[in-house]
Amino acid sequence: MTMATTTESVRVLTGMYAAEAEYLAAGGPGKASFDLLAPFFAPDVELHQADALPYGGMWRGHEGMRQFFLRMGGVWESFDMTEQKFLATGETAVVLTQVRARARATGRVLEFPILQAITVKDGRITEVRPFYWDTRAVADACTAPAPAD
Repeated sequence: MTMATTTESVRVLTGMYAAEAEYLAAGGPGKASFDLLAPFFAPDVELHQADALPYGGMWRGHEGMRQFFLRMGGVWESFDMTEQKFLATGETAVVLTQVRARARATGRVLEFPILQAITVKDGRITEVRPFYWDTRAVADACTAPAPAD
């Protein structure tokens, strides 16, 4: 295993986010193929999402990532990354993303930042840990109100 350089980490992340934008523009899960994203993720990648989110939990490997994108696509009608900043040192990268998204269940539009700690090894992403500013606001926007009795 070789250590990623800062340049390689930024190259991998830039490529992955471009592929993700293409994936989402093509209609996301069910309409676009995860094959657009798979080359950027190690076969044993781990994604750690906050448990409070509708797509929370640990997602492992390519199949886990495929399932994550299906779940996330079921939650969000649109999920636009409007601005991104990258900071990478070797195999460790931090990405600050501003998001504008519309929830399927409520139609609510939410704007929020996500800070992701990402590890890149051997030219692929091996771990992703997203941190949301307010998981409750995200979960609330994605939850339809209970029917009145």
